[in-house]
Amino acid sequence: MHKQESTWANAMRKERVGDRFAYEHFLQELAAYLRRVIRYRLHHAGLNSVEAEDVVQDVLIAVHSRRDQWDHGRPLLPWLNAIARYKIIDTARRLRKEAHGRVDLDDEQWSSLPAFNQRDPEESGIDVERLISELPPGQQSVVRAIGVNGASPSEAATELGMKEGAVRVAFHRALKRLIAAAKGSVNDA
Repeated sequence: MHKQESTWANAMRKERVGDRFAYEHFLQELAAYLRRVIRYRLHHAGLNSVEAEDVVQDVLIAVHSRRDQWDHGRPLLPWLNAIARYKIIDTARRLRKEAHGRVDLDDEQWSSLPAFNQRDPEESGIDVERLISELPPGQQSVVRAIGVNGASPSEAATELGMKEGAVRVAFHRALKRLIAAAKGSVNDA
């Protein structure tokens, strides 16, 4: 770790005098180091380590934007670790908050969701479009992307400009509403 401290601190000092190559090399090494550490910490916190790359990018952006705040007379690793620790904490809080209403399904389970009820909606007397239109706008767009157009959650996330986890949560909540509304429609008929 002492050699790494020395090498990275030297690269940060070189960046201050315009050595772009040393700085880019440092960022590449830091990213590789962060990927290992952040995956480990998220996994051991009981969180989805898939989010690790987002945290790595957040840390790299923070290091880059605050690089002038590092005192070159002090050790670099504690400064870097503090930034990483706070980004991990922020992510853990966000993931725990999202996990409250989140259901993680594999691709096979997601693909079988539209077929949860084998009855033909036209035969059942349920107006699916009317039920979808009664959803909140965000849930409508997710249901149309996944349930109607057949997009995967990751494709829908890209299309809608959302995080995949948020798409999954919105879709799950929309399905719960649609099922409840469909049951009410069948009972009314």
